[in-house]
Amino acid sequence: MKQIVLTGVSRGLGRAMTERFIAAGHAVMGCARSAEAIEQLRKRFGPPSHFAKVDVSRDEEVRQWASVVLAAGGPPDLLVNNAATINHNAALWEVPADEFSRVIDVNLKGVANVIRHFVPAMVRRRQGVIVNFSSYWGRSVAAGVAPYCATKWAIEGLTAALAEELPKGMAAVPLNPGIIDTDMLRVCFGENASAYLSPNEWAKKAVPYILSLGPTDNGQPRTVPGQ
Repeated sequence: MKQIVLTGVSRGLGRAMTERFIAAGHAVMGCARSAEAIEQLRKRFGPPSHFAKVDVSRDEEVRQWASVVLAAGGPPDLLVNNAATINHNAALWEVPADEFSRVIDVNLKGVANVIRHFVPAMVRRRQGVIVNFSSYWGRSVAAGVAPYCATKWAIEGLTAALAEELPKGMAAVPLNPGIIDTDMLRVCFGENASAYLSPNEWAKKAVPYILSLGPTDNGQPRTVPGQ
């Protein structure tokens, strides 16, 4: 059984991964901003999994969450930074400052906050894999989503640099999940998002692939097979 820390578990890819990880016999220490969704997960999945209401963009909330998780179960074997948000389609100069900041705070600072409070314990043990979700738009661009592209390009660089800092035996991997029919995709694609895999269909291949990542993948940009 692996101990898995996973952000953004309330819906979409995070919810689908949670169900697949637990069905495979692993414990998920998950967080999300929605109190209602967290309560639903607590009722459905008992120990050893645990779920907490956390806004990853708030460093102190992440610190408190990490202290509870680490005290209860020790360092995670797998840390998956999945939580993200996207701006509404608009030219960069038309994106309001508060919306731009929110995308940066969740997608980039949120990842750094989670790394800051979980990875030191993993480094001390010299074991574990960190998977930071990137995107096709972390390796290419599109009009209307410049803030989101900026954060995912940053995730690629941040993860590659982190990989250089980890001790031998660990790995940090920037992972492109592919194009999946999620609420975020519908912000950009509208009804056309329905042409793509659902999160549950995606997770059938994605979860085993994520679990297979190891030290030989350290610093290497990866994409979920079939995407």
